[in-house]
Amino acid sequence: MPRFAAHPYVKENNLRSIERNTKITVPSPKRGRKSSSNKKKHRGRLISAGYLLPSAVGVLLFFVLPFLIVVYYSMIDNPISAQFVLFDNFVMVFQNAAFIQAAKNTFTFSVSAVPLAVVLSLFLAMMLESKIPFQSQFRTFFLSPMMVPIASVVLIWQVLFHFNGMMNELRSIFDLDKIDWLNSGYAQVVIVILFLWKNLGYNMILFMAALSSIPKDILEVAILESASPFQVFIHIKLRYISSTILFVTIMSLINSFKVFREIYLLKGDYPYDTMYMLQHFMNNTFSRLDYQKMSAAAIMMAIVMVIIIGILFLTENYFGKDVEG
Repeated sequence: MPRFAAHPYVKENNLRSIERNTKITVPSPKRGRKSSSNKKKHRGRLISAGYLLPSAVGVLLFFVLPFLIVVYYSMIDNPISAQFVLFDNFVMVFQNAAFIQAAKNTFTFSVSAVPLAVVLSLFLAMMLESKIPFQSQFRTFFLSPMMVPIASVVLIWQVLFHFNGMMNELRSIFDLDKIDWLNSGYAQVVIVILFLWKNLGYNMILFMAALSSIPKDILEVAILESASPFQVFIHIKLRYISSTILFVTIMSLINSFKVFREIYLLKGDYPYDTMYMLQHFMNNTFSRLDYQKMSAAAIMMAIVMVIIIGILFLTENYFGKDVEG
């Protein structure tokens, strides 16, 4: 019998019935991508944690744990009985005449030496930027102390400021009396000069790098607008190098606390009164095994440093915020 072709309407009904009875599931590509990306992120985190783990363990063992031990020692009467006395050790340190003298000398030295180090190094960097004559020799003179060992620097200062040294020989030419520089009121002035001579070169290099990174087009626009050099320095250069000023100030402050090395090599454990710093107090207290007093003094010193650095950060954030914007 002849086969008749099905009517189109019948075909359409058959297709609809097949679609109803058949469930077609198509895999979602997004789920596969999300799962693979999550696996990659998890693997990346594990790899990062593996790289950071040695550093984190080192920080915990050599910084956090010793600091907690110092806090513990500052609140006990002695390491043997280990009875908690809370803030008695801090009160005892505040009442100690040697600590008061050391804190006063350290404060005076830092207040005088750190601003001078920042201002003079910035001035020297601007001089070198203006292409003065003998620029390379000038730079070498201030960078050479960075290559000289501390012991050699101290030897030079002993030759210069000894009672029979070069400075007194120069004074004798003008019929002036000799001065015992390291055992008189001039002792801290000698240390300030030593500190500046040792640190100006490093700070100067940092300021030169910061000044060279200032956009030239802004300086050219300021000159075209008839701005004076003082206005350019105050309103443009200082704004752009504010972060470098903060860094140099913090580094100079830290180095001012390290001046104990030079003083110790010059005059030993007990120098002249104006040269007796907090590090001398800490070193002498450690030699007497008075851990409680030393720990209390160290914590107070750390708190003061954190407060000063916090103030510097807030100041830089206030003045440098418009530059970042």
